[in-house]
Amino acid sequence: MKCLSNESTEERIKTAAVKVFLEKGFDGATTRDIAKEAGLNCALMNYYFRSKEKLFSGVFLDMCQLFFSNMLEILDKPLTIHDKIMEMIDHEYKMFKKNPALSNFILNELHRNPERLLETSLNNKILHHPVFEKQLNEAILSNEIRNIEAKHILLLIPSNVQFIFLSKAMTKQLFNMSEKDFDAFADNHINVVKEMISDYLFPPVKAR
Repeated sequence: MKCLSNESTEERIKTAAVKVFLEKGFDGATTRDIAKEAGLNCALMNYYFRSKEKLFSGVFLDMCQLFFSNMLEILDKPLTIHDKIMEMIDHEYKMFKKNPALSNFILNELHRNPERLLETSLNNKILHHPVFEKQLNEAILSNEIRNIEAKHILLLIPSNVQFIFLSKAMTKQLFNMSEKDFDAFADNHINVVKEMISDYLFPPVKAR
């Protein structure tokens, strides 16, 4: 049997932990589940990570870092305020479409441990992003966008995008959708969300 390096063993455990935690959450997952998914015994897994809590903390922060780092890149781009907000919506949609269980994973953890998100330094950089706030204030002064605080925009996006995936099981059952049907519906629905948010934030001149 080929001997694995410490690094590759840790990566196998992390990859397995992401899959198990996304499926079962912190309370539903066990170290035995993760060890089985990684193809390792519990003793070896505990040797690397000591506890389920420590492993979960790393997984949660890694997932948040991945999401927030891409959002920061968008906020720093030389785009119009309209295109920047639309790209933020697209990014969030693609992120959660690729990982549909991520919404429940994050929400459940924030209910269980609301201080956890404060450990993610990139989160604060997004909530208080000087480039975006300056651009937004200039757009408000020029009547390009309605008078609105940045934090409302940053909450409008996840509340409208993530619900598609939070309600996936219910939506499929209510409308008798297959997985393929739901994917097509979600792709169409995100365009409705973008149009709705765009119409609200950027009303026609005659409506101001």
